[in-house]
Amino acid sequence: MSAPEDEERLLPLAQRWPRASKFLLSGCAATVAELATFPLDLTKTRLQIQGEAALARLGHGAREAALYRGMVRTALGIVQEEGFLKLWQGVTPAIYRHIVYSGGRMVTYEHLREVVFGKGEDKHYPLWKSVIGGMMAGVVGQFLANPTDLVKVQMQMEGKRKLEGKPLRFRGVHHAFAKILPEGGVRGLWAGWVPNIQRAALVNMGDLTTYDTVKHYLVLNTPLEDNIMTHGLSSLCSGLVASILGTPADVIKSRIMNQPRDKQGRGLLYKSSTDCLVQAVQGEGFMSLYKGFLPSWLRMVNNLIGSHKATQRNPAPCSLKKNQILPT
Repeated sequence: MSAPEDEERLLPLAQRWPRASKFLLSGCAATVAELATFPLDLTKTRLQIQGEAALARLGHGAREAALYRGMVRTALGIVQEEGFLKLWQGVTPAIYRHIVYSGGRMVTYEHLREVVFGKGEDKHYPLWKSVIGGMMAGVVGQFLANPTDLVKVQMQMEGKRKLEGKPLRFRGVHHAFAKILPEGGVRGLWAGWVPNIQRAALVNMGDLTTYDTVKHYLVLNTPLEDNIMTHGLSSLCSGLVASILGTPADVIKSRIMNQPRDKQGRGLLYKSSTDCLVQAVQGEGFMSLYKGFLPSWLRMVNNLIGSHKATQRNPAPCSLKKNQILPT
């Protein structure tokens, strides 16, 4: 065996297989973040779906009354009526979703950065390339993860169906996939993919542009240095902008994924994402597109702040090459 091969075998695994190591670490970090913030995601989904005006067309008479008002009351209501552990109902497909989404997004982003776009003449990676690359990577990752997102949303609503006296749709994650596939085919697993990838693109765009802009401003125009405080304020602002841009698409996505379907897997409430948008605005008002906004914002900010330790291990100068893309 040659000397270079011997030296390669002695290298740490992270250096021998850098992309595989990054994928594994990304999956582990996503799992921890998902477990910590999942109650916010469950609360967000419940708020987004309740009070759908389109339910009146199915013979329910009047639109379903809003059971909860606000994030805290929704979470407390779930604990009181369903049990504390039900705050994590649907966490298993959520973990699957994060692993697929984070891995697909990371691989796509690195390929775009290194092969398609490349660095500028000054060896820096321009912000506009980061934004376009982040949006495209988010779209690819979200498209790949759509089946797990679909199962997650439907399982998050199972507790509410039980309280309403409706039969449960699934016994677990694998039963959900086994039931959806025969009814709707492979296409049925990608229900709601259009607003899903729209949300991913908008969230990544809002995050990347706002984070860098705010951090540049704070470092250059205030006494603050490039530290945890600056990172926290930048994350707060970028999470806010990302939520403002992405929440309407998220509401449409959740409603399309959760709507009842016929035996062929076709939706009974909405023909398309545009139809869902029109019915929501006409029946519930424009602000219905921002149901679940607060837990969505808090979750994004928490994920961004949680990534601070990773960025601090390899601190960048004030060029602020923020290569991490917002977890969604």
